[in-house]
Amino acid sequence: MAPLKGIRILDFTELLPGPFLSQNLVELGASVTKVERPPHGDNARLMAPGVFNAVNRGKDCIRIDLKSEAGRARVELMLGDADVLLEAYRPSVMKRLGLDYETLSARFPRLIYASLSGYGQSGVRALWPGHDLNYQATSGALALSGLPDGRPEHVFGLPVADLCGSMYGLSAVLAALIQRGQTGRGQHLDIALADCLAHWMNPRLGSFQAQGLNTLAEQRCDVLDKPAYGVFRCRDAQDITICALEDHFWQRLVEVLSLDAFAGAEWLDYEHRAANATAIRKLMAERVLLRESAELHDTLVAADVPVMRLVTPSDLLQASARAGRSLQAHDGSAFVRFPVQLDGMGADMASSGAGKP
Repeated sequence: MAPLKGIRILDFTELLPGPFLSQNLVELGASVTKVERPPHGDNARLMAPGVFNAVNRGKDCIRIDLKSEAGRARVELMLGDADVLLEAYRPSVMKRLGLDYETLSARFPRLIYASLSGYGQSGVRALWPGHDLNYQATSGALALSGLPDGRPEHVFGLPVADLCGSMYGLSAVLAALIQRGQTGRGQHLDIALADCLAHWMNPRLGSFQAQGLNTLAEQRCDVLDKPAYGVFRCRDAQDITICALEDHFWQRLVEVLSLDAFAGAEWLDYEHRAANATAIRKLMAERVLLRESAELHDTLVAADVPVMRLVTPSDLLQASARAGRSLQAHDGSAFVRFPVQLDGMGADMASSGAGKP
């Protein structure tokens, strides 16, 4: 039996953060009813093909006009056996509809009510609009991108704040379900995407504080300017990543790439290597450019040096299968499954709905 079998979710969210959260609940075995606004439903349906299905597989999708009395009455009927309500409107929208937590908890005290928003349900920014890059900006994460003396760069290939908020939301919902089993009551979860990404900053904050790195240039150098750590181009124009931070990995890398200029005992000290990171990476780039990617990759693997060839999104599923850890979704679609396999997962995915209108 799937971990969340029997748990019912009523999902009012659209686009990415909320639907990705509930997609993970589906993969864990929950039953998710997605409530969309007429006439066209979730705005993700109007985006590039595949965007909607990527985060709405296995859900029962219906369209309800929440501004009508009939629509709200229909929702209240569904709330009778719902365990969790997900919403991602700006604060005050659900209250105007009579579907806010205070109103519903009086009738459904066991309901777990999760509100996802950019900046939270309170504070001066609560009603501000926003998107992923805005949340990156306020979290401190975006400031760490770019060169030490340059401007921040939008370099992430993923909407990290949206996805980060989804996963914190998932954790909060699961914890609230456990807590309800202890108290018998639901609760209101205030999930701010900006706050969630800010929580990811703790390891950086700890490092900066311990080292006394106060300027942005110093902090960027600490994050980005690492010796023997980066993406390198091979002779066949393929890229590989090499990450030889620890001393024992460094020693093996020196042998494989013949980095004779850095072979002395003094280079076994990481701080010494870090002070000369630019020179190390420059020579590494020259050496790597002389080698074919497959040959160098296999040689470094054999030498037990952290290395990986660059996998493109188009090759992700095939690459995982070749590595003996298939990541293909349980329903057979060309998406990545929930990465941790629990007993009973995937049993019902193939027969469940796939984001129908």
